[in-house]
Amino acid sequence: MTNEAGVRIFPKINATSRTYTPGEWPTKEFVALDGTKTYLRFGNKRTDSTLELTFNNITDSQADEILDNYVYVNEKWSDTVEGTRWVVFTEDRGLNGADITSGLPSYLRELNLRWRYAKPPKVKSVQKGISNVTCSFVACLDSPKLN
Repeated sequence: MTNEAGVRIFPKINATSRTYTPGEWPTKEFVALDGTKTYLRFGNKRTDSTLELTFNNITDSQADEILDNYVYVNEKWSDTVEGTRWVVFTEDRGLNGADITSGLPSYLRELNLRWRYAKPPKVKSVQKGISNVTCSFVACLDSPKLN
């Protein structure tokens, strides 16, 4: 599904499992000769949150929808519509109908984080017409677009 801005929303398929790891604040550790450690934190936003969605026993046409989303999001980086570069989730698209305004799913929609595929989706054929698909995503803080 593509909205009026050309952004492709993740297919309307419920994941059978979801693994989320919150990101970390960019930090540098310095160790003195006597073993004393000092930490410097760069910025106030976490980066590199990860999300893995597994879709078990879905139809091959649903697996094709996921692959189409992967191709669309990754081939449009030179496009002038910036929103085409990101994976967009909604309550009923990839997040199992969860309320994304509170609880764990709210972390998936943190301000300033945008989701990209960390690697291509992995498709495993279970039987004729049925597949298991695993998608890995990483959240990024991108620089503002300069004119």
